[in-house]
Amino acid sequence: MTELDQFTHTDHDQPYSDDYLQAIMKSVKTIAMVGASPDKTKFSYGVLRVLHETGYDMIPVNPRPGLVEIRGIKVYPDLASIDRPVDMVDVFRRAEDLPDVAKEAVAIGAKVLWGQIGVTHPEAARIAEDAGMKVVMNRCPKIELFRPFWKPKLHLGI
Repeated sequence: MTELDQFTHTDHDQPYSDDYLQAIMKSVKTIAMVGASPDKTKFSYGVLRVLHETGYDMIPVNPRPGLVEIRGIKVYPDLASIDRPVDMVDVFRRAEDLPDVAKEAVAIGAKVLWGQIGVTHPEAARIAEDAGMKVVMNRCPKIELFRPFWKPKLHLGI
């Protein structure tokens, strides 16, 4: 049993506990980012960059013909093509695409399905949870990774 196994969260319209989110961010090492973009102005590019620079093994997933790498990292056309185990699938796609991505994430044995800000779908959550996956929706792992630092440091002098 891992630290992550002790946490459950099934009502994705309610806030996630800090412990749940921290357990996910601590337990995952390899993150497949569905909808990763090579465009430096896109939010997905910035999230990929920060998570990669923080030490996560990032796997960009984008079916665009001719797209072979982002930031020097090999791009895969779909989750099934990835040649190593994936801990988390981070999704930068439309919400209506999430159930299909959830099915693909289950098929590759991912442990976490994470829908980015604005990406939520109850059927996708059910698919993933029925397979034993943890689910986060409408959140950003980059933000969650650094959120503890946003707390005011009231003990500091001016």
